[in-house]
Amino acid sequence: MKRTFSQIFRSPKFLIGFIIFMLILLTTLIYPLLIPDEPLAIIGQGTFFEPGIYVNVFDSINSKPYTLLLKDAGEKRVAAKLGDQERLDMQAWLIAYGIPQDEIDIEDTEKLLTLWDNNFDTTIRPPGMTNAKKNYYVRLDKSLKGILLTDGVSIANPNPDSGVLEESSFVDQSAYVNINKVPNVRILPLGTDNFGRDMLTELVSATGVSLKIGFVAGMIATLIGLILGLFSGYIGGFVDDFIMFITNLFTVIPSFVLLILISFSIGQEQRGAVTIAIVIGFTSWVWTARAVRAQVVSLRNRDHVNLSKLSGHSVFRIILRDILPYIASYVVMALILQISSGILAEAGLSILGLGPKTTDVPTLGLMMNWAMIYSAHLTGKWWAYLPPLVVIALVSFSMNLMNTGLDQVFNPALRE
Repeated sequence: MKRTFSQIFRSPKFLIGFIIFMLILLTTLIYPLLIPDEPLAIIGQGTFFEPGIYVNVFDSINSKPYTLLLKDAGEKRVAAKLGDQERLDMQAWLIAYGIPQDEIDIEDTEKLLTLWDNNFDTTIRPPGMTNAKKNYYVRLDKSLKGILLTDGVSIANPNPDSGVLEESSFVDQSAYVNINKVPNVRILPLGTDNFGRDMLTELVSATGVSLKIGFVAGMIATLIGLILGLFSGYIGGFVDDFIMFITNLFTVIPSFVLLILISFSIGQEQRGAVTIAIVIGFTSWVWTARAVRAQVVSLRNRDHVNLSKLSGHSVFRIILRDILPYIASYVVMALILQISSGILAEAGLSILGLGPKTTDVPTLGLMMNWAMIYSAHLTGKWWAYLPPLVVIALVSFSMNLMNTGLDQVFNPALRE
Protein backbone atom coordinates (compact mmCIF):
# COMPACT_ATOMS: atom_id res chain seq x y z
CA MET A 1 0.00 0.00 0.00
CA LYS A 2 2.82 2.40 0.90
CA ARG A 3 4.54 1.70 -2.40
CA THR A 4 1.29 2.29 -4.30
CA PHE A 5 0.75 5.69 -2.66
CA SER A 6 4.37 6.57 -3.38
CA GLN A 7 3.85 5.79 -7.07
CA ILE A 8 0.62 7.78 -7.17
CA PHE A 9 2.16 10.94 -5.68
CA ARG A 10 5.18 10.65 -7.96
CA SER A 11 2.87 11.05 -10.94
CA PRO A 12 3.17 14.72 -12.06
CA LYS A 13 -0.33 14.80 -13.52
CA PHE A 14 -1.97 13.38 -10.41
CA LEU A 15 0.07 15.68 -8.15
CA ILE A 16 -0.86 18.84 -10.06
CA GLY A 17 -4.53 17.86 -10.17
CA PHE A 18 -4.51 16.94 -6.47
CA ILE A 19 -2.92 20.28 -5.47
CA ILE A 20 -5.44 22.30 -7.49
CA PHE A 21 -8.36 20.34 -6.08
CA MET A 22 -7.10 20.59 -2.49
CA LEU A 23 -6.58 24.35 -2.81
CA ILE A 24 -10.19 24.73 -3.95
CA LEU A 25 -11.44 22.43 -1.18
CA LEU A 26 -9.39 24.17 1.56
CA THR A 27 -10.64 27.56 0.38
CA THR A 28 -14.25 26.45 0.82
CA LEU A 29 -13.41 25.26 4.36
CA ILE A 30 -11.19 28.11 5.59
CA TYR A 31 -12.85 31.18 4.00
CA PRO A 32 -16.13 30.89 6.01
CA LEU A 33 -14.07 30.77 9.23
CA LEU A 34 -12.30 34.03 8.36
CA ILE A 35 -15.32 35.81 6.85
CA PRO A 36 -18.50 34.33 8.39
CA ASP A 37 -20.91 36.30 6.19
CA GLU A 38 -24.11 34.83 4.83
CA PRO A 39 -23.50 33.94 1.18
CA LEU A 40 -26.95 35.14 0.10
CA ALA A 41 -27.00 38.29 2.23
CA ILE A 42 -27.76 41.43 0.19
CA ILE A 43 -25.16 44.06 1.06
CA GLY A 44 -25.54 46.39 -1.93
CA GLN A 45 -28.54 48.49 -2.89
CA GLY A 46 -28.19 48.01 -6.62
CA THR A 47 -26.91 45.46 -9.10
CA PHE A 48 -23.49 44.42 -10.37
CA PHE A 49 -21.13 46.60 -8.32
CA GLU A 50 -17.71 46.55 -9.95
CA PRO A 51 -14.81 44.77 -8.18
CA GLY A 52 -12.83 47.10 -5.94
CA ILE A 53 -12.44 48.68 -2.51
CA TYR A 54 -15.51 50.53 -1.25
CA VAL A 55 -14.96 53.35 1.28
CA ASN A 56 -17.84 54.84 3.24
CA VAL A 57 -18.27 58.39 1.93
CA PHE A 58 -19.74 59.76 5.16
CA ASP A 59 -16.86 58.38 7.22
CA SER A 60 -14.26 59.61 4.74
CA ILE A 61 -15.63 63.18 4.89
CA ASN A 62 -15.48 63.17 8.67
CA SER A 63 -12.02 61.61 8.79
CA LYS A 64 -8.84 63.64 9.19
CA PRO A 65 -7.89 65.16 5.80
CA TYR A 66 -4.35 65.10 4.45
CA THR A 67 -3.12 67.50 1.79
CA LEU A 68 -1.18 65.89 -1.06
CA LEU A 69 0.08 68.09 -3.87
CA LEU A 70 0.18 65.61 -6.73
CA LYS A 71 0.86 67.12 -10.15
CA ASP A 72 -1.15 64.60 -12.17
CA ALA A 73 -4.21 64.51 -9.87
CA GLY A 74 -6.27 66.81 -12.09
CA GLU A 75 -5.35 64.90 -15.24
CA LYS A 76 -6.35 61.60 -13.66
CA ARG A 77 -9.63 63.13 -12.46
CA VAL A 78 -10.47 64.19 -15.99
CA ALA A 79 -9.26 60.94 -17.58
CA ALA A 80 -11.44 58.90 -15.21
CA LYS A 81 -14.57 60.47 -16.69
CA LEU A 82 -13.33 61.44 -20.15
CA GLY A 83 -11.32 58.61 -21.66
CA ASP A 84 -10.52 57.92 -25.30
CA GLN A 85 -13.82 56.12 -25.92
CA GLU A 86 -15.87 58.94 -24.39
CA ARG A 87 -14.07 61.48 -26.60
CA LEU A 88 -14.87 59.44 -29.70
CA ASP A 89 -18.50 59.09 -28.62
CA MET A 90 -18.78 62.84 -28.10
CA GLN A 91 -17.29 63.42 -31.54
CA ALA A 92 -19.81 61.00 -33.09
CA TRP A 93 -22.75 62.84 -31.47
CA LEU A 94 -21.48 66.27 -32.50
CA ILE A 95 -21.00 65.12 -36.10
CA ALA A 96 -24.49 63.59 -36.12
CA TYR A 97 -25.80 66.91 -34.72
CA GLY A 98 -24.24 68.77 -37.65
CA ILE A 99 -20.89 70.04 -36.38
CA PRO A 100 -18.15 69.71 -39.06
CA GLN A 101 -15.52 67.15 -38.11
CA ASP A 102 -12.62 69.56 -38.70
CA GLU A 103 -14.00 71.79 -35.95
CA ILE A 104 -13.86 68.99 -33.37
CA ASP A 105 -10.52 68.43 -31.65
CA ILE A 106 -10.88 65.47 -29.31
CA GLU A 107 -7.35 65.94 -27.97
CA ASP A 108 -8.06 69.44 -26.61
CA THR A 109 -10.14 68.71 -23.52
CA GLU A 110 -11.19 72.30 -22.80
CA LYS A 111 -12.30 73.04 -26.37
CA LEU A 112 -14.08 69.69 -26.66
CA LEU A 113 -16.04 70.28 -23.44
CA THR A 114 -16.89 73.84 -24.47
CA LEU A 115 -18.21 72.61 -27.81
CA TRP A 116 -20.15 69.89 -26.05
CA ASP A 117 -21.72 72.25 -23.48
CA ASN A 118 -22.78 74.68 -26.19
CA ASN A 119 -24.43 72.08 -28.43
CA PHE A 120 -25.56 69.03 -26.49
CA ASP A 121 -29.29 68.88 -25.80
CA THR A 122 -30.86 66.02 -23.83
CA THR A 123 -34.07 66.30 -25.83
CA ILE A 124 -32.39 65.80 -29.21
CA ARG A 125 -31.85 62.36 -30.70
CA PRO A 126 -29.93 62.43 -34.01
CA PRO A 127 -31.38 60.29 -36.85
CA GLY A 128 -30.52 56.59 -36.57
CA MET A 129 -29.61 56.77 -32.87
CA THR A 130 -31.31 54.24 -30.58
CA ASN A 131 -33.01 55.27 -27.36
CA ALA A 132 -30.45 53.31 -25.34
CA LYS A 133 -27.61 55.24 -26.99
CA LYS A 134 -29.40 58.52 -26.30
CA ASN A 135 -29.70 57.60 -22.60
CA TYR A 136 -25.97 56.80 -22.60
CA TYR A 137 -25.20 60.32 -23.84
CA VAL A 138 -27.44 61.80 -21.15
CA ARG A 139 -25.50 59.89 -18.47
CA LEU A 140 -22.22 60.95 -20.06
CA ASP A 141 -23.29 64.60 -20.03
CA LYS A 142 -24.13 64.43 -16.32
CA SER A 143 -20.77 62.86 -15.48
CA LEU A 144 -18.88 65.63 -17.31
CA LYS A 145 -20.39 68.49 -15.34
CA GLY A 146 -17.71 70.47 -13.55
CA ILE A 147 -14.75 68.15 -14.23
CA LEU A 148 -12.50 71.10 -15.13
CA LEU A 149 -13.30 73.10 -12.00
CA THR A 150 -10.36 73.73 -9.67
CA ASP A 151 -12.41 74.73 -6.64
CA GLY A 152 -13.31 72.38 -3.85
CA VAL A 153 -16.74 71.31 -2.61
CA SER A 154 -18.69 72.84 0.24
CA ILE A 155 -20.58 70.62 2.66
CA ALA A 156 -23.68 72.28 4.10
CA ASN A 157 -26.16 71.29 6.79
CA PRO A 158 -29.59 72.87 7.35
CA ASN A 159 -29.88 75.28 10.27
CA PRO A 160 -32.28 73.67 12.79
CA ASP A 161 -33.96 77.04 13.47
CA SER A 162 -34.16 78.71 10.06
CA GLY A 163 -33.83 75.67 7.80
CA VAL A 164 -31.27 77.54 5.70
CA LEU A 165 -28.25 75.59 4.49
CA GLU A 166 -25.07 76.65 6.21
CA GLU A 167 -21.56 75.57 5.26
CA SER A 168 -20.20 73.14 7.83
CA SER A 169 -16.96 72.10 6.13
CA PHE A 170 -15.08 72.40 2.89
CA VAL A 171 -13.34 69.65 0.89
CA ASP A 172 -10.44 70.85 -1.21
CA GLN A 173 -9.42 68.97 -4.35
CA SER A 174 -6.02 68.28 -2.82
CA ALA A 175 -7.53 66.68 0.31
CA TYR A 176 -6.90 62.95 0.81
CA VAL A 177 -8.02 60.43 3.40
CA ASN A 178 -5.93 57.55 4.72
CA ILE A 179 -8.00 54.44 4.06
CA ASN A 180 -6.77 52.93 7.35
CA LYS A 181 -8.42 55.84 9.22
CA VAL A 182 -11.84 55.17 7.70
CA PRO A 183 -13.83 52.84 9.99
CA ASN A 184 -16.08 51.36 7.29
CA VAL A 185 -14.25 49.88 4.32
CA ARG A 186 -15.40 46.84 2.36
CA ILE A 187 -13.21 45.01 -0.13
CA LEU A 188 -15.18 43.35 -2.94
CA PRO A 189 -12.59 41.53 -5.08
CA LEU A 190 -15.35 40.22 -7.36
CA GLY A 191 -17.92 42.96 -6.87
CA THR A 192 -21.57 42.03 -6.35
CA ASP A 193 -24.10 40.08 -8.35
CA ASN A 194 -27.48 41.13 -9.73
CA PHE A 195 -29.01 41.07 -6.22
CA GLY A 196 -26.24 43.14 -4.61
CA ARG A 197 -24.58 40.14 -2.88
CA ASP A 198 -20.84 39.76 -2.36
CA MET A 199 -19.70 37.62 -5.30
CA LEU A 200 -16.59 36.21 -3.59
CA THR A 201 -18.45 35.01 -0.49
CA GLU A 202 -21.21 33.63 -2.69
CA LEU A 203 -18.67 31.94 -5.00
CA VAL A 204 -16.86 30.18 -2.14
CA SER A 205 -20.14 28.95 -0.65
CA ALA A 206 -21.42 27.88 -4.09
CA THR A 207 -18.20 25.95 -4.74
CA GLY A 208 -18.61 24.06 -1.46
CA VAL A 209 -22.24 23.21 -2.24
CA SER A 210 -21.39 22.09 -5.79
CA LEU A 211 -18.57 19.90 -4.46
CA LYS A 212 -21.01 18.40 -1.96
CA ILE A 213 -23.47 17.67 -4.75
CA GLY A 214 -20.67 16.14 -6.82
CA PHE A 215 -19.48 13.91 -3.96
CA VAL A 216 -22.97 12.67 -3.05
CA ALA A 217 -23.94 12.09 -6.69
CA GLY A 218 -20.60 10.45 -7.44
CA MET A 219 -20.81 8.11 -4.44
CA ILE A 220 -24.36 7.05 -5.31
CA ALA A 221 -23.63 6.52 -8.99
CA THR A 222 -20.39 4.63 -8.31
CA LEU A 223 -21.97 2.45 -5.61
CA ILE A 224 -24.96 1.48 -7.80
CA GLY A 225 -22.74 0.85 -10.81
CA LEU A 226 -20.25 -1.15 -8.73
CA ILE A 227 -22.87 -3.42 -7.13
CA LEU A 228 -24.70 -4.10 -10.38
CA GLY A 229 -21.48 -4.57 -12.33
CA LEU A 230 -20.01 -6.99 -9.78
CA PHE A 231 -23.05 -9.25 -9.58
CA SER A 232 -23.78 -9.07 -13.31
CA GLY A 233 -20.21 -9.92 -14.29
CA TYR A 234 -19.60 -12.66 -11.74
CA ILE A 235 -22.94 -14.50 -11.54
CA GLY A 236 -23.81 -14.28 -15.25
CA GLY A 237 -26.80 -16.13 -16.67
CA PHE A 238 -30.26 -14.77 -15.95
CA VAL A 239 -28.95 -12.24 -13.42
CA ASP A 240 -26.54 -10.86 -16.00
CA ASP A 241 -29.23 -10.70 -18.68
CA PHE A 242 -31.69 -8.94 -16.37
CA ILE A 243 -29.18 -6.37 -15.11
CA MET A 244 -27.93 -5.67 -18.64
CA PHE A 245 -31.54 -5.29 -19.80
CA ILE A 246 -32.12 -2.60 -17.18
CA THR A 247 -28.77 -1.00 -18.04
CA ASN A 248 -29.58 -0.93 -21.73
CA LEU A 249 -32.91 0.74 -21.00
CA PHE A 250 -31.09 3.56 -19.19
CA THR A 251 -28.53 3.69 -21.99
CA VAL A 252 -31.18 4.24 -24.65
CA ILE A 253 -32.69 7.17 -22.73
CA PRO A 254 -30.12 10.03 -22.52
CA SER A 255 -29.26 10.48 -18.86
CA PHE A 256 -29.46 14.28 -18.99
CA VAL A 257 -32.94 14.17 -20.54
CA LEU A 258 -34.03 11.78 -17.79
CA LEU A 259 -32.44 14.08 -15.25
CA ILE A 260 -34.37 17.06 -16.60
CA LEU A 261 -37.68 15.17 -16.49
CA ILE A 262 -37.17 13.98 -12.92
CA SER A 263 -36.02 17.39 -11.67
CA PHE A 264 -38.99 19.10 -13.30
CA SER A 265 -41.44 16.62 -11.78
CA ILE A 266 -40.05 17.17 -8.26
CA GLY A 267 -40.86 20.88 -8.21
CA GLN A 268 -38.62 23.75 -7.16
CA GLU A 269 -39.66 23.94 -3.52
CA GLN A 270 -38.63 20.31 -2.96
CA ARG A 271 -35.38 20.55 -4.93
CA GLY A 272 -32.67 20.94 -2.31
CA ALA A 273 -28.97 20.40 -2.96
CA VAL A 274 -29.02 16.84 -1.58
CA THR A 275 -32.17 15.99 -3.53
CA ILE A 276 -30.55 17.12 -6.78
CA ALA A 277 -27.42 15.13 -5.91
CA ILE A 278 -29.47 11.97 -5.33
CA VAL A 279 -31.32 12.43 -8.62
CA ILE A 280 -28.03 12.91 -10.48
CA GLY A 281 -26.56 9.84 -8.81
CA PHE A 282 -29.52 7.62 -9.72
CA THR A 283 -29.30 8.65 -13.37
CA SER A 284 -25.50 8.44 -13.84
CA TRP A 285 -24.53 4.88 -12.87
CA VAL A 286 -24.95 3.20 -16.28
CA TRP A 287 -21.44 3.51 -17.74
CA THR A 288 -19.87 2.56 -14.40
CA ALA A 289 -21.95 -0.64 -14.25
CA ARG A 290 -21.01 -1.65 -17.78
CA ALA A 291 -17.32 -0.92 -17.24
CA VAL A 292 -17.19 -2.80 -13.91
CA ARG A 293 -19.00 -5.78 -15.46
CA ALA A 294 -16.41 -5.93 -18.24
CA GLN A 295 -13.61 -5.96 -15.67
CA VAL A 296 -15.28 -8.68 -13.58
CA VAL A 297 -15.93 -10.90 -16.60
CA SER A 298 -12.18 -10.91 -17.28
CA LEU A 299 -11.45 -11.84 -13.65
CA ARG A 300 -14.09 -14.44 -12.77
CA ASN A 301 -12.20 -17.37 -14.34
CA ARG A 302 -8.78 -16.53 -12.89
CA ASP A 303 -7.01 -19.25 -10.92
CA HIS A 304 -7.40 -17.60 -7.51
CA VAL A 305 -11.16 -17.15 -8.11
CA ASN A 306 -11.55 -20.80 -9.20
CA LEU A 307 -9.62 -21.87 -6.12
CA SER A 308 -12.04 -19.93 -3.90
CA LYS A 309 -14.98 -21.62 -5.65
CA LEU A 310 -13.48 -25.08 -5.04
CA SER A 311 -12.93 -24.14 -1.40
CA GLY A 312 -16.67 -23.58 -1.02
CA HIS A 313 -16.55 -19.86 -0.31
CA SER A 314 -19.76 -17.91 -0.73
CA VAL A 315 -20.43 -15.60 -3.67
CA PHE A 316 -20.23 -12.52 -1.45
CA ARG A 317 -16.86 -13.56 -0.04
CA ILE A 318 -15.42 -14.28 -3.48
CA ILE A 319 -16.63 -10.92 -4.82
CA LEU A 320 -15.38 -8.95 -1.83
CA ARG A 321 -12.02 -10.67 -1.31
CA ASP A 322 -11.00 -12.12 -4.68
CA ILE A 323 -12.45 -9.71 -7.25
CA LEU A 324 -13.07 -6.29 -5.70
CA PRO A 325 -9.43 -5.65 -4.65
CA TYR A 326 -8.31 -6.19 -8.26
CA ILE A 327 -10.65 -3.51 -9.60
CA ALA A 328 -10.36 -1.11 -6.65
CA SER A 329 -8.11 1.29 -8.56
CA TYR A 330 -10.59 1.36 -11.43
CA VAL A 331 -13.44 2.08 -9.01
CA VAL A 332 -11.52 5.02 -7.54
CA MET A 333 -10.95 6.45 -11.02
CA ALA A 334 -14.64 5.95 -11.84
CA LEU A 335 -15.58 7.78 -8.62
CA ILE A 336 -13.39 10.76 -9.56
CA LEU A 337 -15.03 11.02 -12.97
CA GLN A 338 -18.50 10.62 -11.45
CA ILE A 339 -17.85 13.49 -9.03
CA SER A 340 -16.75 15.72 -11.88
CA SER A 341 -19.75 14.66 -13.97
CA GLY A 342 -22.09 15.36 -11.05
CA ILE A 343 -20.82 18.94 -10.71
CA LEU A 344 -21.24 19.52 -14.45
CA ALA A 345 -24.72 17.96 -14.41
CA GLU A 346 -25.84 20.27 -11.58
CA ALA A 347 -24.47 23.28 -13.48
CA GLY A 348 -26.39 22.24 -16.59
CA LEU A 349 -29.62 21.75 -14.63
CA SER A 350 -29.30 25.08 -12.82
CA ILE A 351 -28.68 27.00 -16.03
CA LEU A 352 -31.99 25.56 -17.28
CA GLY A 353 -33.67 26.64 -14.05
CA LEU A 354 -34.06 23.07 -12.75
CA GLY A 355 -31.36 23.11 -10.07
CA PRO A 356 -31.70 23.53 -6.29
CA LYS A 357 -34.20 26.13 -5.10
CA THR A 358 -32.73 29.60 -5.33
CA THR A 359 -33.63 30.68 -1.78
CA ASP A 360 -31.76 27.81 -0.12
CA VAL A 361 -28.07 27.75 -1.02
CA PRO A 362 -26.04 29.04 -3.97
CA THR A 363 -24.36 26.69 -6.42
CA LEU A 364 -22.02 27.39 -9.32
CA GLY A 365 -24.80 26.59 -11.77
CA LEU A 366 -27.26 28.90 -10.02
CA MET A 367 -24.74 31.77 -10.12
CA MET A 368 -24.44 31.37 -13.88
CA ASN A 369 -28.23 31.13 -14.17
CA TRP A 370 -28.69 34.43 -12.29
CA ALA A 371 -26.02 36.11 -14.42
CA MET A 372 -27.69 34.88 -17.61
CA ILE A 373 -31.20 35.96 -16.53
CA TYR A 374 -29.97 39.49 -15.77
CA SER A 375 -27.93 39.70 -19.02
CA ALA A 376 -24.52 40.04 -17.36
CA HIS A 377 -22.89 38.48 -20.42
CA LEU A 378 -24.49 41.11 -22.66
CA THR A 379 -23.69 44.13 -20.50
CA GLY A 380 -20.05 43.25 -19.84
CA LYS A 381 -20.44 42.31 -16.16
CA TRP A 382 -17.79 39.59 -16.41
CA TRP A 383 -17.40 39.15 -12.64
CA ALA A 384 -20.95 37.76 -12.46
CA TYR A 385 -20.40 34.76 -14.75
CA LEU A 386 -16.66 34.27 -15.37
CA PRO A 387 -15.57 33.22 -11.81
CA PRO A 388 -18.11 30.34 -11.60
CA LEU A 389 -17.04 29.17 -15.07
CA VAL A 390 -13.38 29.27 -14.06
CA VAL A 391 -14.05 27.31 -10.84
CA ILE A 392 -16.03 24.64 -12.69
CA ALA A 393 -13.25 24.37 -15.27
CA LEU A 394 -10.57 24.11 -12.55
CA VAL A 395 -12.47 21.41 -10.64
CA SER A 396 -13.07 19.36 -13.79
CA PHE A 397 -9.49 19.92 -14.96
CA SER A 398 -7.99 18.87 -11.61
CA MET A 399 -10.12 15.72 -11.40
CA ASN A 400 -9.34 14.70 -14.95
CA LEU A 401 -5.63 15.23 -14.24
CA MET A 402 -5.90 13.02 -11.14
CA ASN A 403 -7.75 10.37 -13.12
CA THR A 404 -5.13 10.43 -15.90
CA GLY A 405 -2.33 10.19 -13.33
CA LEU A 406 -3.97 7.19 -11.64
CA ASP A 407 -4.50 5.55 -15.01
CA GLN A 408 -0.81 5.89 -15.79
CA VAL A 409 0.11 4.34 -12.43
CA PHE A 410 -2.26 1.37 -12.53
CA ASN A 411 -2.33 0.68 -16.28
CA PRO A 412 0.94 -0.99 -17.32
CA ALA A 413 0.36 -0.09 -20.98
CA LEU A 414 0.46 3.64 -20.13
CA ARG A 415 3.45 3.65 -17.80
CA GLU A 416 6.34 5.76 -19.00
